[in-house]
Amino acid sequence: MSDSAIDGDLDPATVVAWLRRHPDVLADYPDVADALVLPTRHGPATSLAVHQMRSLREKNAELDTRLRELSAIAGENEALMRRVHGLMLALLGAGGIEETVRSVVRRLTDDFQSERVRLVFFGDLAGLPDEPWLLREARGTAGLPEFASFLEHGEPVAGRLAAEKLHRLFGDEAGEVRSAALMRVGPDAMLAIGSLDADRFHPGMGTLFLDMISTTVGSAIQRARKAA
Repeated sequence: MSDSAIDGDLDPATVVAWLRRHPDVLADYPDVADALVLPTRHGPATSLAVHQMRSLREKNAELDTRLRELSAIAGENEALMRRVHGLMLALLGAGGIEETVRSVVRRLTDDFQSERVRLVFFGDLAGLPDEPWLLREARGTAGLPEFASFLEHGEPVAGRLAAEKLHRLFGDEAGEVRSAALMRVGPDAMLAIGSLDADRFHPGMGTLFLDMISTTVGSAIQRARKAA
């Protein structure tokens, strides 16, 4: 069949449709594959073999980047796990409630590089130290209407808190806090960590480590209460 006959009988759309239904046809006709010319986004047209090689290199580069990102995340998670473990050991060695809450704040500040830490107690207030990072609410949860929904559900919250919540927690420093994490720690307290970095705490982040910190601190406070 002549080229003119083929040109008259087949339009490009028909050829493309046929190739889509027979993707392995070039395996039987390697000479055709070598003769094909493909356009590129940058530079002149190239052969199919070169195009495939470039595509493979791009995919390998993407996979390498992704692997590096996963390795970095794994390293960060390992470091966080070590810090949580250190917090747990410090709280196991703490004595009464005052030493326990001081250990919580010291560990979160030093080991976790937390710029702002607040412990809010709304239950038993006996034995607590007089510190700016410890807030007391003698009226119980009724005195914390800003946090009613959080206290009802008890799940950790991360992101940007409303202005009234920030002011209640951080007072004059509220304007400096760009993101925060909020955790319930036992039946009569909650823990807030504020950051000057708007991206440190965000709604899409995993809460595994926040859950671990919440459980660790809550258990330590309850244990100190019972030992008093």
